[in-house]
Amino acid sequence: MGVLEVVVTPVQNNISPIINFVKMQYSFYKYHGTGNDFILIDNRQYILKLDAQQVAGLCDRHFGIGADGLMLLEEAAGYDFRMVYYNSDGNESTMCGNGGRCMTAFAHKLGLVNASANFIAIDGQHTAEILQNGSVCLHMNDVNDMAFHDGYTILNTGSPHYILWVNDVENIDVFTEGRAIRNQGRFQPSGINVNFVERDGDILHVRTYERGVEDETLSCGTGVTAAAIAAAGNNMGSFTTAIVTPGGNLEVSFTKDTAHAAKNVILTGPATFVFQGNVGI
Repeated sequence: MGVLEVVVTPVQNNISPIINFVKMQYSFYKYHGTGNDFILIDNRQYILKLDAQQVAGLCDRHFGIGADGLMLLEEAAGYDFRMVYYNSDGNESTMCGNGGRCMTAFAHKLGLVNASANFIAIDGQHTAEILQNGSVCLHMNDVNDMAFHDGYTILNTGSPHYILWVNDVENIDVFTEGRAIRNQGRFQPSGINVNFVERDGDILHVRTYERGVEDETLSCGTGVTAAAIAAAGNNMGSFTTAIVTPGGNLEVSFTKDTAHAAKNVILTGPATFVFQGNVGI
């Protein structure tokens, strides 16, 4: 709920003061999912309407709160809530896996859900479960098309991803190489997220350049999901893959009945509350 902040300025030789309406103060919550951090705001009363410049300002790490993205929790008929996600550049974006897990934890904190949630996002319906250890299992959408190429795979897990297989992910220049691929003409105008993935036995090490953030993030939920599915190649069956990102560990499970599609896709990992505050908008 917003609270109006008013400054009253007395005027000399005038009976009435000048009232300057400054800003509304809004409560926000900061969460992160393995280092992928978000500003979350309860907007069920639809009081808050943000433009791209305001979102970018709030996400700015020097002049704002600082975050990879901002999410609004809103009402949606037939669902526990609606998740509206903006990248740190201020533009509404496609599905965010870590964001969906954090939004579920936020809804639980608000008392909207218990151990499970049923919500709607830009890519459709999602369900999620909160485990006893605090981790959140997020059910992602099915993947119905994968394009395998020499050294890389392209697929969409709610957001489009480019999976590039590398041998030394720790020393990759993610910013420079990721930016170059993201801006290739064939991916325009929307661009693509770029994931650098190294196999280490049954474990995948993943670093991601995210469009909309236009930099490396410490973790990307839809990105690690895409990496796990791509790692299965043409194989079919049930898979559970451990993922290591710079921000922490995640797990992806899924089933493949055909070579180029995956279903029962679940992303599991922590969703951590950081702090609560108020901001003038």
